[in-house]
Amino acid sequence: MKRTEMALLLCATGMVCMPAVWAQTGKYPDRAIRLISPFPPGGTVDVTARILAPAVSKSVGQQVVVDNRAGASGIIGTAEAARAKPDGYTLLINTTPMVTNPLMYSKVPYNPLKDFDAISMLASTPSFLSVHPSVPAKNVREMIKLAKSRPGALNYGGAGTGTNPHIAGELFNHLAKTDIVVVQFKGGGPALLAAISGEMSVAFSGVAGAVGYVQSGRLRALGVTSEKPVKALPGVPPIAESLPGYEFTAWFLLAAPKGTPREIVAMLNDHFRKSLAAPDTARRLEADGLDAIGSTPEQATVTMESDLKKYTVLIRERKMKTE
Repeated sequence: MKRTEMALLLCATGMVCMPAVWAQTGKYPDRAIRLISPFPPGGTVDVTARILAPAVSKSVGQQVVVDNRAGASGIIGTAEAARAKPDGYTLLINTTPMVTNPLMYSKVPYNPLKDFDAISMLASTPSFLSVHPSVPAKNVREMIKLAKSRPGALNYGGAGTGTNPHIAGELFNHLAKTDIVVVQFKGGGPALLAAISGEMSVAFSGVAGAVGYVQSGRLRALGVTSEKPVKALPGVPPIAESLPGYEFTAWFLLAAPKGTPREIVAMLNDHFRKSLAAPDTARRLEADGLDAIGSTPEQATVTMESDLKKYTVLIRERKMKTE
């Protein structure tokens, strides 16, 4: 019996009936996989992607190429990933703005839940509040006192509307009743450089990629945004010790365009989770203040749904919407 006839017979009898798209990807992956990072180099999304890419490349037997497609608070790269063919060869790594952008912009060319298949929550990381050494604040309480004495005079760099530094900064303003003004940059890397140079007096930076500037004395860390201390920043207390209720932790999601075969999603989930657990990768993640997660696709989706609800109130009360 011909192969086609056999497939039709098995499908008709209910024994086998896989989607045609999976039949065409039996050798997946047989070429390089593109991992879109919708932010510039130097930020936490880029750092996470570049830590993981070599380990995953080795695991899958094909090169995983990080492709920075920055702009519009991550919207440009995210929309490009949403439009890609759902064949497993274009993936997206993203963070909190993936779900906050639709809450803040009137028109966003993607829906985080309807246009993507979540593969895994890869890792999470707190941010930390720091100041340029010229700023006369040695701890969070002094920072709040200084900001209240100079409303609108201090500024911090955002990585775009609704990005992690923006959310972390506005949550601080909301709870502390301060007015530290956000100045938006094209990504976390440029915002961090502005803080180091003294162009910005305050910074809410992801721990990954910024720890070295604290160690070299170019930034003074005042507090971490997590509820517990961070190993990568010894001696730096949680902001919540001085500002009760404050907590912000960013996650890093791996996703594929909607309609990617479930078998490919499961395969990628397995390879990325194994790579997260590899000793060398684990050491690099820990050194940059990243906590490995490696969730299931279902758990990743639940996290996205939860954050959509969580940040709706903050965005409304801080009037963070934009056109």
